[in-house]
Amino acid sequence: MGLLTRADRVQRRRSTFRAHWAQFCTSSSSSGLVIGFIDTGIWPESESFKSEKANSNPPRGRNGTCMAGDDFNITACNGKIIGARHYVTGTARDRSGHGTHVASTAAGAAVEKASYYGLASGSCRGGSERARIAVYKACDDSLFCKGSHMLSAFDDAIRDGVHIISVSSVPYKVRRSPYFLMDPGAIGAFHAAVERGITVVGGAGNSGPKSATIFNDAPWIITVGASTIDRVFQADVTLGGGAGVVKGEWLTFPNLDRSPIYPLTDGRTAKDGNASYLAASDCQQDSLKREKTEGKIVICEVKGKDPTINLLTQANEVQGKGGLGMILVDDVTRMVAEYSGDFPVTVVSSREAVKLKSYLNTTREPLATILPTVTVGNYRPAPQVSYFSSRGPSVNLPNVIKPDVMAPGVSILAAWIGDDSESTPKGRKPPSFNIISGTSVSCPHVAGAVAAIRAAQPSFSPFAIKSAIMTTAFVTNNVGSQITTDAGEEATPYDLGAGELNPTGSLNPGLVYEATTRDYLLFLCYYGYDTSTVRLISRAARSLNFSCPLNSNPDLVSNLNYPSMAVRLAPNQTRTITRGLTNVASDGNWSYTATIRFGGGNDQGLRSEVGVQVSPEKLCFANKGERHLFNVTFTSTGPIDVDRVVFGWITWTNPRFKVRSPFVIVGSIAE
Repeated sequence: MGLLTRADRVQRRRSTFRAHWAQFCTSSSSSGLVIGFIDTGIWPESESFKSEKANSNPPRGRNGTCMAGDDFNITACNGKIIGARHYVTGTARDRSGHGTHVASTAAGAAVEKASYYGLASGSCRGGSERARIAVYKACDDSLFCKGSHMLSAFDDAIRDGVHIISVSSVPYKVRRSPYFLMDPGAIGAFHAAVERGITVVGGAGNSGPKSATIFNDAPWIITVGASTIDRVFQADVTLGGGAGVVKGEWLTFPNLDRSPIYPLTDGRTAKDGNASYLAASDCQQDSLKREKTEGKIVICEVKGKDPTINLLTQANEVQGKGGLGMILVDDVTRMVAEYSGDFPVTVVSSREAVKLKSYLNTTREPLATILPTVTVGNYRPAPQVSYFSSRGPSVNLPNVIKPDVMAPGVSILAAWIGDDSESTPKGRKPPSFNIISGTSVSCPHVAGAVAAIRAAQPSFSPFAIKSAIMTTAFVTNNVGSQITTDAGEEATPYDLGAGELNPTGSLNPGLVYEATTRDYLLFLCYYGYDTSTVRLISRAARSLNFSCPLNSNPDLVSNLNYPSMAVRLAPNQTRTITRGLTNVASDGNWSYTATIRFGGGNDQGLRSEVGVQVSPEKLCFANKGERHLFNVTFTSTGPIDVDRVVFGWITWTNPRFKVRSPFVIVGSIAE
């Protein structure tokens, strides 16, 4: 699931985030922490994993091994990579690039003058560059992850003593399955997070922008969506006769003259006699006539709904019919630039295409050229929710908001395998770094942040860490407005969770929503499992002689002490849920006042039909570790419709801290 086909190549940082991330990376002393990566393996020769860039002394309590395999010697493990296991293909060596990219994003050492052939150049380092890496290759090179392999990887990671587990992918064909029955990732993560205190971070999936597409949605996993960054990779089109420039985006290194000397046409004009105008406009296979495309740059569009039609098939059609380059008009593809080979390609938005088509249709001999990609920073607005990022609500768990948070997942530069010919332009050496996109990429950003939080707050449980990340997340972009989706609409908690990862703010959150093993055992009861099943699942349940309450129903899941809130309300119904906040500020003595804000989505009219009240409205903490409870009462004051949704935020504020939690109210049928 993690890698967005080959549309996963790019890097993300908004200007404010860039400053936060730089400070965060250099200030974290996490050399004793180990991040386990359940992924496609690793390319150990990458400079991001050099042994001299890490403390050679192994962390205390660390077990594990370095398994030799095909083209992978035990000497590949060093002070940085301290363990490697494989369950597929006979080697821990990464052949896809995915696992290498993920590991370096979370824990890669700093490498100066890194770039993808000059693009996104600068210092490249992981979110927690001092953390160690343990590799568990449970997914093959095509990202097929067998459930039994993932369970074995979780078991080994737990025994090996890792502190954090990053799972960018999920077992193949596991989509929205009941916990413990069909989802090995949820099973392994439960035993790691709930019973062993290991924080588990998972990618939300790349099935957006449709709703209810979320993966890795178990409440004990930090589920991460993907956001865009303030940088784009621009590959412009220069028009002949001084007609100007049309902005395009893609990763391309065209062997074309920079002057607009090449004839320009479009697929519709270049139609083969047997093809439909729609097929030709799309540049579908066998739709273009060679005599009309040879020696020209061709404009193609995406008008049809055929899922087999994509940029690569379109480019192959244009190139196969003698074209010199392709300009694709597609608002979606444009958002995730990738390298697609040596054939010159760029992608323009429908807005930019207006100028392009006007020039084509009003010029007797239209000419153009495609320019090489350049890096353009300070893009606004950023971040946005990436179009591919999977959305909530969770089908498994409507009473918990998912995703939990979002992080950079578009345009991420990180380490790469050393023999990838597909990512290598003609006449160049394979890249040491590559640019990819996906929630696979956003996941390790959060894993790196978790390592920094554990280093700064060693007493934090996995659930305190999750709370710190969620309650400090950004909800505004680099123009000071609410974060939006790729379509420009205000993002809801189903899109971005609590917001965009704030790597420095999460180090000192002020207050946390702490949860215990018992809380999650109760969750299993509320979810629908009986006492015998919960005891079968959980060693802690057996040792505690735990029993499910007689009154167990799914709506009680809303009382889980989670950093977000979700309730279902029938018409004229009132529901009260309880939350507890623990003071973790080192200087204690703080008071907080609650504020409520509605926002996100387009259901403005429905907000007049619901009420939200916090009691008490003020919390006072005299000492570190002090805990106070508060209630939130949700009321439907009118005929709230089934499955209508209201979004909002409850924020506890004082002069130093803001502790923010999203809430969701969903209309339901009266019982």
